[in-house]
Amino acid sequence: MISGKINLFVLIMVLFFRLIAFLEGLSYLLLVAAAIYKRTHGNEYFVKLLGMPHGILFVLYIILAIVLKPHYKWDLKTFGTVLIASVLPFGTFYIEKKYL
Repeated sequence: MISGKINLFVLIMVLFFRLIAFLEGLSYLLLVAAAIYKRTHGNEYFVKLLGMPHGILFVLYIILAIVLKPHYKWDLKTFGTVLIASVLPFGTFYIEKKYL
């Protein structure tokens, strides 16, 4: 029974990681759009609004990648790719489709 609980926990973590990967990517794109809007219109409201949620999602993405690395059996190159993708536009979408 303990094995079943561990498998359920890992499944929940994997699903949560996929959700966070999607939301982090989406928040990154929205933050880039907000930064462009700020530069063109001089209004930083949207940057302030989106900055904190994006930061929280970014940190969660990194923590979950570290926690789930043994489950996915990622080698150092793959793990590095997963981490680097968090700072590239559309990177987390690619990771979600290819590695998760």
